[in-house]
Amino acid sequence: MDKRLHVYRADLADARLQGQVEADRFVSGTAGQFAVPCTPVHRAPQPDAMQLTQALMGETTLVFEEKEGWCWVQLDHDQYVGYVRSESLSATVRQMTHRVRVATTLIYPKPDLKTQPAIFIPMNAKLAVIGEQGQYSELATGGFVFTKHISTDVAQFDYVSIAEKFLNVTYLWGGKTQSGLDCSGLVQTALHACGISCPRDADMQEKELGTSLQINDLDGLKRGDLVFWEGHVGIMYDDANLIHANGFHMQTVIEPLKLAATRIADSDKPIRSLKRL
Repeated sequence: MDKRLHVYRADLADARLQGQVEADRFVSGTAGQFAVPCTPVHRAPQPDAMQLTQALMGETTLVFEEKEGWCWVQLDHDQYVGYVRSESLSATVRQMTHRVRVATTLIYPKPDLKTQPAIFIPMNAKLAVIGEQGQYSELATGGFVFTKHISTDVAQFDYVSIAEKFLNVTYLWGGKTQSGLDCSGLVQTALHACGISCPRDADMQEKELGTSLQINDLDGLKRGDLVFWEGHVGIMYDDANLIHANGFHMQTVIEPLKLAATRIADSDKPIRSLKRL
């Protein structure tokens, strides 16, 4: 049972897993909602522990333990499990009405682009809008956001164009925002912006997304096809070029697939599969 997607340790486990795993005690999660723009989700309850993924403003979660300023959670969005700082969560769960549809936008204290402090919020963050003033939407949690930067539904349909918005963004392990993202974070962010369900990690995406293509036919690929290596994924930008966040360039780039494949194969990682959505 994958611990990335199931809440269990020797001392504590999700009550829904009783009879499937062994633990000293079983608890039901309590609902919470992320109240800050972007929250690191760590492997362990300490600030220098590896970042596994990120939770965005407005996302909901189940909290299974709170201890010494840390919460052990499972995200509702993609079922990912990890530890977050307690102060990032609100016990009040609001009904979200809108999502951010641009790479990043700002929450202002007033409906005025000159007011401060302006708070950056990333694509796919969720917001509760209670009214409008001119070109701005007022939020239930306070502040205003430019109305054209948000949407009540999925307003985007080309996930390759979404991925392109993150060109030159710094590579960040576990990241999925304009401030930094990794290969699978880029894929998940782009697909979620278009209303397509997508798991978090590359191996999960390889298993769950799309239909398989013949691996020996790189010349038959199309825009939007996914290319998987061990621990890595990219999106075909067109029939010859790949867009991917990667540690070689330490940013998101577009480059010829055959060039990337040759370089990655030199580290004993040949292309493992090709998938079409």
